[in-house]
Amino acid sequence: MKTNWFLFSSKRWRKLGRLLSLCLLCFSLAVGCNREQSSLPTQVTGNNRDRITIGTTLQPRTLDPADSYELAGLMVIYNLSDTLYTYELGTPKLKPQLATAMPKVSEDGLTYTIPLRQGVIFHDGTPFNAEAMAFSLKRFIENGGEPSFLLADTVEKIEATGDRELTIKLKRPFAAFPSLLAFPGACAVSPKAYEIGQEKFNPTKFVGTGPYRLARYRNDSVRLEAFDRYWGEKPKNKGINLQIYAGNEANLYNAFRSRAVDVAYQSLAPQQIRKLQEGAASGNWQAIETLGGAVNFMALNLNLEPIKQRAVREAIAALIDRPFLIERVLQGRGEPVYSLIPKTFDVYKPVFAQTYGNVDLAAVKQLLAEAGYSAQNPVTVELWHSSSSLPFSIVAAILKAIAKRDLDGAIQFEPNSIARTAFFGYVSQGIYQTSFSNWYPDFLDADNYVYPLLHCAKGTEAKGCEEGGSQSQGSAYYSDRVNQLIEQQRQEQNPQKRKAIFAEIQEILARDVPYIPLWQTKDYAFAQNDIVGVTINPSQTFPFWTIKRN
Repeated sequence: MKTNWFLFSSKRWRKLGRLLSLCLLCFSLAVGCNREQSSLPTQVTGNNRDRITIGTTLQPRTLDPADSYELAGLMVIYNLSDTLYTYELGTPKLKPQLATAMPKVSEDGLTYTIPLRQGVIFHDGTPFNAEAMAFSLKRFIENGGEPSFLLADTVEKIEATGDRELTIKLKRPFAAFPSLLAFPGACAVSPKAYEIGQEKFNPTKFVGTGPYRLARYRNDSVRLEAFDRYWGEKPKNKGINLQIYAGNEANLYNAFRSRAVDVAYQSLAPQQIRKLQEGAASGNWQAIETLGGAVNFMALNLNLEPIKQRAVREAIAALIDRPFLIERVLQGRGEPVYSLIPKTFDVYKPVFAQTYGNVDLAAVKQLLAEAGYSAQNPVTVELWHSSSSLPFSIVAAILKAIAKRDLDGAIQFEPNSIARTAFFGYVSQGIYQTSFSNWYPDFLDADNYVYPLLHCAKGTEAKGCEEGGSQSQGSAYYSDRVNQLIEQQRQEQNPQKRKAIFAEIQEILARDVPYIPLWQTKDYAFAQNDIVGVTINPSQTFPFWTIKRN
């Protein structure tokens, strides 16, 4: 019979409450400091009524699509550009954009033939055709920017096989390839405005085919104008003023509250989000919430004792109460996830809920006893996280308190933190017994959650993973069967057969426990009451063209 530790006595609630109150105090301090009042105008008048001001703390490093690999730049590029395929707004469902149909795939899964749209014009007046699209994708690969590996590792050859036909040959079959072509950086750019060559980038300009053209780019602001020759649906506004409060959440928070910006998106502190939600509930403004694509998890290093003992990993998995963590740590700003593949996809299977339930203390004690651990012979497990992550810090503290209180010290958790850069370096070196981290997808397909975390290019069952995704993510997990299944789903074009393969991968994940999935993040935007059309995509991209003043 499963034990639910929500059913505390009042005394136990008070003891845990004191711990949580101390941890959560940091949220209030983070918001209370540096609340500078914005001096920007609070009224929207005249010509500004047809423009939308969006506030963000994200500062683009570059607007060159061949080198942009951060949300800050990709969010702007997404609104300036078109890709061969894109997603229906707010969903992971693919649809053609510069392509006119889904690709025709050869029987061996290697050759993709893509029909292209007519009547498309670049912002500089250059006509779009297959040669221009081929140029753009070759440049993405050959210029060697940060995201270049996404196509370089997959594509063997790109050629225009007609004025309106593009043919791409892959190095190996990859069923998720159309989703990869929806990555914002794989967009069309004008051959007259760009060059192909190692590191020949243009970080401060952009010439594409999208609904907006770049009018001005500064460190603290970006100005976009509606492109009057755009081939598709015209923007609902005349342009966008993107106001950048680089790294300053307090200024973004105050700018929104003072109506200096119409929309606030990325990133606000948890306490600020809570207060803005309260304001939205009172009718002061609007809160837009969506389930994001990021998965937060705990990696367990199968190469290190005592984690290499399956019973210890299973015991930790059976101890996790996701709803409680989300309520107490995230204040409701997340959803439990019971697989590395998030709920966003129809292949999601809640295998950890099916296998471990929601906190089974009796099972935890039995598993630890099977491994030879008890109050007299306790096992120590280190919990590592980046020092910049307050949520993971609180999770580690809670696990330590719960183990001490409910398990008689049979398992003793030791929370540890280190600076972010050093943390991720040590994770990939396999230094930590366990580590807390998260995964943001490059493209919206279930493959992008299993391959980067579970695949191993080099290793053995005995030695673990020596090279590959699981090694770099801190689990050192190696499984011949999982490697085979990953390759099978990459080759399988039939969606139902592919779904069955993902189901088996997830079942093995719950059995072997190289990772423990925790929660799926929620993304938030806030809009003034006279603004409509705000949408957040699962990829965190943010369409500007749907927003208008009501």
